Amino acid sequence: MRLVVQVKLLSTPEQAAALEATLRAANKAADLVSRIAFQRRCFRNFDLRKHTYEQVKAVFGLGAQAAQHVIKKVCDAYRTLHANLAAGNLGAPVSVRRVKAENKPISFRPGAAQPYDDRCLSWQHTDRTVSIWTTAGRLRGIAFTGSARQLALLVKHRKGESDLVWREGMWFLHATVGVPDVPVTVPDGFVGVDLGIANLATTSEGVRHSGKGLNAVRHRHRELRRRLQAKRTKSAKRLLKRRRRKEARFAANINHSIAKQIVTEAERAGRGIALEDLRGIRDRVRLRKPQRVTLHAWSFHQLGAFVAYKAARAGVAVIHVDAAYTSQQCSRCGHVDRSNRPDQETFTCTSCGFAEHADVNAARNIASRGAAGWAVSHAA
Repeated sequence: MRLVVQVKLLSTPEQAAALEATLRAANKAADLVSRIAFQRRCFRNFDLRKHTYEQVKAVFGLGAQAAQHVIKKVCDAYRTLHANLAAGNLGAPVSVRRVKAENKPISFRPGAAQPYDDRCLSWQHTDRTVSIWTTAGRLRGIAFTGSARQLALLVKHRKGESDLVWREGMWFLHATVGVPDVPVTVPDGFVGVDLGIANLATTSEGVRHSGKGLNAVRHRHRELRRRLQAKRTKSAKRLLKRRRRKEARFAANINHSIAKQIVTEAERAGRGIALEDLRGIRDRVRLRKPQRVTLHAWSFHQLGAFVAYKAARAGVAVIHVDAAYTSQQCSRCGHVDRSNRPDQETFTCTSCGFAEHADVNAARNIASRGAAGWAVSHAA
């Protein structure tokens, strides 16, 4: 299993200037390569290298490995774009967003991340320093730091490329580590997890993780952004810049905590985890304008991804099931009726009279579908 470890570089001002110049040169080169690829309709790494490799080295002063990584970065960006177009993630063929994406070359921010391999980046774990190639020459002895857990993973399992990242005046390296796979334990039943907005996650065991605190924080940040944007002063813009990503970090921390609790409980009970497949839900759901911000701020995909990777590290089985009618179906008799759920919290079956919290009932339906899906997929 591949994970990403983040370490912070403790660079001097001279080292930071050299890293910044390298990042800017690499992304200017990527812009040029992207324009050539778009004009020639050439998106394969081997073919594009013939048209751009020498030019990138000569014009931008990049080394051989750095030039090849720039070309590969461009090819990967176009591969992602074409995959999104094929999947319909950018809208219908006539939508403004899709037409705009198809009719111009991909551009790269001056501070976009740049990949490095072991030829242009080496790690000295004993001294806790790195040696990295830049356009100003090889920089040696750049100190780095990180959490004890991540540094241990880095020493033991680092494998593959690392990305040089600049963010909010700080320099980071995102290193790929290959952690050995843990055999998946055959589950003795499943824990169903219903994802929502009022309750971020509700398990079939009746545990509810409320979203009240997170939604209050989101509302407070949204109102603060609105007031600061209306002022349009330098101090307001400075405060906006300082506060950006704060809400995202808060939400990610909550999702990590919820995912850890769900996986720990499933591992303790020897069960698997059943999650809803919510892909495309934002396109399917129609809401009033005041509710749209809340829907689009809902980080259900992140929470599901956190549960999946933590479960993989613990050897807990995870299965995704169809989410259709899980909130309207009775978990006791199976009767499906829209009137079974008169409001957000209440579920009362109009057929058998069974009553339960609506999210707990939905989670039990998800658990049942998970067990059925696992039995079918592993019948052989």
